[in-house]
Parts: sequence; structure tokens; C-alpha cells
Amino acid sequence: MWQTGLLTIVMLVISNIFMTFAWYGHLKLQTAGISSNWPLYVVILFSWVIALAEYAFQVPANRMGFVGNGGPFTLMQLKVMQEAITLVVFTVFTIVFFKGEQLHWNHFVAFALLIASVYFVFLDTSLK
Repeated sequence: MWQTGLLTIVMLVISNIFMTFAWYGHLKLQTAGISSNWPLYVVILFSWVIALAEYAFQVPANRMGFVGNGGPFTLMQLKVMQEAITLVVFTVFTIVFFKGEQLHWNHFVAFALLIASVYFVFLDTSLK
């Protein structure tokens, strides 16, 4: 069971890498002068192609990780975990590709609260 959970998490990370590039990569291409003359529909199609790779990892990760399919995670756990992964991937992406962006104290507080949300969503709330 732990192998399924680990594979689910790895696939969610890969999915979020593709998602971040699909959603924000075009901004880096624009600032680099690569896509600054592309019409908006070309930027959208470019992002959709990248998003297809995102879905190729996201959908199977959710299917195999979901407790209803024999996986270890509830739907709520999958979603909150995915959001935490998204924030980590996005932060790394921003630091690496957008040098002008800076992290401030409020970002770290937000990160801590998101990590706390992962903790709370995994708490066993059943009465014993």
C-alpha cells in the first residue's frame, strides 16, 4: 500500500511540474523574447499541449491513490496534498526562472499554514 501512496505522490509532483510550465512557462518565454509576438491563441494551444502531459500524470495518480479504487488516500487528502505540492513546485519554479520575484515573511506563513492543512487533513477524526 505504501508503494501506491509513494507512486501517487511522485506522479502528482510530475503532474504539477507540467502544470506550472503550462500555466506560467509562457510568461518566461515572453520575457525571454521567444513568444512575445505569438498571438494569444498560439500561447493557449502551446499551454494545452503541455497541460496534456499534466493530465497524463494527474488522472492516473488520482485514480490509483483514491481509497475508492484501493489506494491509500481519501479524496480530500488527495486534493490538499496536491495543493501543497503545487505550492512547492510553483515556488521552486518562480525562484529558478523569475529571478526578480522574492519570498517574504507572509509567503512563509502561508506555506506553514498550507503544511498545517496537510497535517489536519490526515488526522484520524474517528471516535474510538
